Amino acid sequence: MDIIVLKPGTTEEQLRHIIKKLESKGLQANVSKGTERTIIGVIGDTSKITEEEESVISIMPGVEDVMRILKPYKLASREFRPDGTTINIKGNVIGGKKIHVIAGPCAVENRTILMNIAKKVKEAGATFVRGGAFKPRTSPYSFQGLGEEGLKYLAEAREKTGLPVVTELMDPRDMEVIQKYADIIQIGARNMQNFRLLLEVGNSSKPVLLKRGLSATIKEWLMAAEYIMSRGNHHVILCERGIRTFETATRNTLDLSAVPVLKKLTHLPVFVDPSHGVGKWDLVAPMAKAAVAAGADGLIIEVHTNPEEALSDGEQSLKPNDFKKLMKDLKPIASAIGRSI
Repeated sequence: MDIIVLKPGTTEEQLRHIIKKLESKGLQANVSKGTERTIIGVIGDTSKITEEEESVISIMPGVEDVMRILKPYKLASREFRPDGTTINIKGNVIGGKKIHVIAGPCAVENRTILMNIAKKVKEAGATFVRGGAFKPRTSPYSFQGLGEEGLKYLAEAREKTGLPVVTELMDPRDMEVIQKYADIIQIGARNMQNFRLLLEVGNSSKPVLLKRGLSATIKEWLMAAEYIMSRGNHHVILCERGIRTFETATRNTLDLSAVPVLKKLTHLPVFVDPSHGVGKWDLVAPMAKAAVAAGADGLIIEVHTNPEEALSDGEQSLKPNDFKKLMKDLKPIASAIGRSI
């Protein structure tokens, strides 16, 4: 017993009675109210519920159906919410017909560079601006970001362009300051299974962009999303950014098959980050086009005015003119599959 489907017209009193019954069994209830149905996701070890106890719940007033889900990710499963999840961020609806593009530098380097990039990606059609203020780097000697100073620059870029801000959280101790400035909190690939961090953003009301881990299976990825959702934050966006394989011709292996697989398994929106997926600027555009064709709800593209001098990931960053051309080239592909960009 993992999902309880309620009848149309179920009263609040009947709903509270069902929740109280679940709590008496040591379980928790996560209520999802749709346009036609209300669904209760049952959280906890439901394997201990006997068939007899399940039958009792199935005949309670207001209950239409009781279902068991074999998948360990209950709240993230397509069964929990057959219709796809949409997330409205300052008027930008993620998961709908429009394909959104998050663009900007890998790291916030200084105010002048960021403002210039933000202005140019806005003009090209991007709907969000990105930039790392706290940077997870392989080497401890590499540029680690500007911290709160960088977040202030992002907030200023938002004020000047109207583009909501996406930035990465690495440490639960930075949660308060990140929430102050970010519109979407990114959890990077290296932190996909940092469960303490996932629970922290699960307590937040901010949407979370969850990147796939370096060697994570889709099941592990969805279980990471489940950690966030189990705390009540259902505004999760999944982001495929390439996985580690034996191949060395590209930075990672961009697994575009993950997009249709996820669309089948989960109701959550799916983005693709071709910049990190391939690691070479001249391969970003073809993979971005392929991602849109595969059904992605959005893209993350790294853009820099002077990639040769970038402090982080310059080799995979598009120049503004190349980004502008890509945005133009994506439009007929999106249109061909009944979407817009």
